[in-house]
Amino acid sequence: MYESEIERIREISDPLERSKAASVAQATVKAVELEFSRIRREALEELINSGVKQVDIARELNITTARMSQLVKSGPAPERAFFGATTTPVNVAVAEKRENKPVNPGPVVSSFDIRAYDKLRCLVEDLGLKSTFEEVKPPGDVRLNRDGLVLICGPRHSPLITQVLESDDKLAFGKDDAGWHLVDHETGTTYRSPEDNEVRGDGDVAYFGRLPRPDGKGYFLYIAGIHAAGAAGVIHYLSSELATLYREVRMRRFSMLISCQYDPETKEIVSSERITPIYKHEA
Repeated sequence: MYESEIERIREISDPLERSKAASVAQATVKAVELEFSRIRREALEELINSGVKQVDIARELNITTARMSQLVKSGPAPERAFFGATTTPVNVAVAEKRENKPVNPGPVVSSFDIRAYDKLRCLVEDLGLKSTFEEVKPPGDVRLNRDGLVLICGPRHSPLITQVLESDDKLAFGKDDAGWHLVDHETGTTYRSPEDNEVRGDGDVAYFGRLPRPDGKGYFLYIAGIHAAGAAGVIHYLSSELATLYREVRMRRFSMLISCQYDPETKEIVSSERITPIYKHEA
């Protein structure tokens, strides 16, 4: 499986370059081993949850029941695969917004988005993954064709995302005289942010789903609130519901809406919930 790569590295004449290449390859092998371990744990859990006895699984795998008990508990959590980054870091891209304030004018990243990334970073680290952070400059051009991408960027900040969102026939952003909103085409329900009510509320509504990459080679995770708080609300939701959501959608396309409430003083998210079905977009 790795013979050709071993031979390639072995034949590098420069000792320093050979050492660097070996280190990179070793790290890749460890990441692959972790993913195999995760896949095995997930498969064993599926068997057990379907009613197959551990002693019968052990017999088929030609291992002892004691070893079987160890395997069920070893390896990364199955939901680690949710972010699409098994051997690479999770790439979190956050859009900058244009500000027209007299102090520090220009593109900035919302404090809510910074909080969202920080919570997400902690979440993926708990799963044994690394993460990177990048700012998406106006007008929202971002490289979508890569593994492990999580994009936090409202359609108002990126014409590119506006086009990709058109692939979702269940949920969509809209805009009218009252402002931006989200629409559930299945039920005909329009969702507006509490921030836009006449009596302003401390909450928001966000879109969350997997969208198709332009190259057709997979998907990327997409998060966008009507306002900035919505993205942080999605991460708050994932912090407690990731395992359940993964069992429901695995690596398939999906979309749903999340509502959240935040503390007006600290701006911390205090609650979040799913307000639409989990729409599955079968290929």
